[in-house]
Amino acid sequence: QVQLVESGGGLVQPGGSLTLSCTAAGRTFSSLAMAWFRQGPGKEREFVSAINRNSAFTYYADSVKGRFTVSRDNTKSTVYLQMNSLKPEDSDVYFCAASLTGLGADLRLREEYDYWGQGTQVTVDS
Repeated sequence: QVQLVESGGGLVQPGGSLTLSCTAAGRTFSSLAMAWFRQGPGKEREFVSAINRNSAFTYYADSVKGRFTVSRDNTKSTVYLQMNSLKPEDSDVYFCAASLTGLGADLRLREEYDYWGQGTQVTVDS
């Protein structure tokens, strides 16, 4: 079992920045691919960004490419999402997810993930 705890959400003005963190426990962190998803009221949970086990590969939704950066520190069992140039449409609950999947998996797919955090709210509003 893997426990994921997100932090770093909050209220920010349009154009501002936030960094989300997600710390994992219960399994060797370097064995997990990690991702961020987001979900708004009445909407499906959508892919935001993912990073493979050794940070060699990162993936982004088109809507956040060039503004968000995903990274991880395996020594701290933590994955980060640096969010810049935030827009009101980025307002959602952001979820961290962990995958045990092996090579060849599509890390943009929700069904590839085995464990989920409780979510952290991000609100972009003036």
